[in-house]
This record gives sequence, structure tokens and C-alpha cells, in this order.
Amino acid sequence: MILRSTLLAAGLALAAAAPAPAQELKPIEARRIALGEAAGIAYYTVEPEGYRVVVTLAVPDAAPLRLETRLAAGQSVLLSAPRGPDAPAEQIEISRRDDTVLVRRPGPVAIN
Repeated sequence: MILRSTLLAAGLALAAAAPAPAQELKPIEARRIALGEAAGIAYYTVEPEGYRVVVTLAVPDAAPLRLETRLAAGQSVLLSAPRGPDAPAEQIEISRRDDTVLVRRPGPVAIN
């Protein structure tokens, strides 16, 4: 029983550390996102200058934060929130591949 619990805990830890698969975002279709203690939405609109991505995040009892950027094909934006002195930052990447916008959580990066 102890071995089973240990294996389950190890499996959950590995799953939490693994990058999540990218999810496609549709134009003007808001997707809920969370980054650290902040929660909010991300959406994009198609404009002649590029895809305008808007991310709004807020924590309880604080003013919201909004990020707006335009992405051309092949570009991405990375949002991150620190977790602690010995922990990698939590990250969300929003990228444009041709006519598709993807939202994903990159895996932790080891820095030597």
C-alpha cells in the first residue's frame, strides 16, 4: 500500500512538471487562464496589422492587469509569474502558427 501511494505521488509530480498540450484559441473566443495567484481571460482579434492578443489577469482585492500585443505568424508572447526562490516561474505561452493561435504551458527550464 505504501509503495502504491509513493508511485501515485511520483506520477502526479511528474505530470504536474510536464508541459501541457497546446490548446487552440479561436478569434474573439475568450479562454480562462490562471497564472500564479492571478486568474483571467485571453482572446484575440484578427486585424490587418496582425492578430491582436489581449490578456487580462487579476488577483483578489487588486486592480487587473492587461497585456495587449500583436502577433505575426511565427511569433509568441510569454507570460510568467515567480513562485519562489527555488522554484521555476509558472509560465503561459501564446503563439501564432500561420492562422492558428495556441495557448500552452511550457515545461520547466533548467538553467546551469
